Amino acid sequence: MDANLERTEREAEPSKREQGVSEPVQDRGANSSDGKPIDERSAGEQPPDIVRNHPYLTAIIALVVLLCTVAAVFWWLNARHYESTDDAFIDARTVTVGAEIAGRITDVAVTDNQSVEAGAVLLRIDDSDYQASLKQAQAGVASAQADITNVTAQIGAQNAKIDAAEKQVAQAQAALEFAKSEDQRNRELLAKGTTTLQQAQQAASTLRQDQAALDTAAANASAEKSQIAVLQAQGKSSEAKLQQAQAAADQARTTLTRTMIVAPVAGRATSITAAKGTYAQPGQVLMMFVPKDVWVNANFKETQLDLMRPGQSVDITVDAYPEKTFHGHVDSIQAGSGTAFSLLPAENATGNFVKVVQRVPVKIVFDQPPDVYLGPGMSVVPTVKVR
Repeated sequence: MDANLERTEREAEPSKREQGVSEPVQDRGANSSDGKPIDERSAGEQPPDIVRNHPYLTAIIALVVLLCTVAAVFWWLNARHYESTDDAFIDARTVTVGAEIAGRITDVAVTDNQSVEAGAVLLRIDDSDYQASLKQAQAGVASAQADITNVTAQIGAQNAKIDAAEKQVAQAQAALEFAKSEDQRNRELLAKGTTTLQQAQQAASTLRQDQAALDTAAANASAEKSQIAVLQAQGKSSEAKLQQAQAAADQARTTLTRTMIVAPVAGRATSITAAKGTYAQPGQVLMMFVPKDVWVNANFKETQLDLMRPGQSVDITVDAYPEKTFHGHVDSIQAGSGTAFSLLPAENATGNFVKVVQRVPVKIVFDQPPDVYLGPGMSVVPTVKVR
């Protein structure tokens, strides 16, 4: 009987569905024959099909994933061609402007951070004492030149005396020759008895006098000639005094020029400590001067230098001007890491050793002078194209 009842219910179910009669909803808390809630078993065994239910969302997510993958691949392929670092800054050879002489400052011609050209006056020191020293040195030069002129004139006069002495020697020589002839003739005549003894003695006396006159003239000529050497020595001494005086004048002139301090190159005056009326001492720092010629000092890791060479192009961004990009090129790579030239270099041969990637300074210069103000120490980020 039960079997007939179940068969009748199964045959009646299609007719109920055809007539639109719905089956009663089973309680969500009801358990299945295996003891599990019906909803939990359905959720575990039949997950919802998101791809089928949301095709557009799935397509968008897949497209985004694909684009991100392509972008990552392109970025990796492109990043291999560049090396960059944020451990970089603007560098320049700053000039310390100091006093080379002592004196009171009479004028400070520049103000803080003022831009000046090469040769422009920065400050002046009182030059009255140095003007006097220059005039004194110039007077010494004039005195030495006058001494040289005097010695030259004396040498000329002495040469004239020598000529006169030499002529006296020649005259005495001629007289001596005549006296010798007269003495010889009188001796012969006396031997023949045709002259007197007195005349022969007179000729012999004249011969001795002329000989003495010749000796005197020769000695006088020799003395006049020796005086030339004395005058020449005085001339050399005067020339040495002139050179000494000229050196003193040059030094005084150079010292005078140091009373006016000028800009060595084009740049900016900064950190000015000098003031009008201040007494400056030699070696005292009065201001700092920053030249316009600046470059980038980039500290790359040693692992980034494999393909880096001088001449490679560089894109430079400055933190102070984020919207600008400057162009330059690698000028040189330092022959050694930064720590190797520090005040206290690392001594890896002692104690425990921990390997640390070292940084090597690379000098990067601008292709064109920047049209903005760049000062030492400003942070930059250079990107070098190494491939």
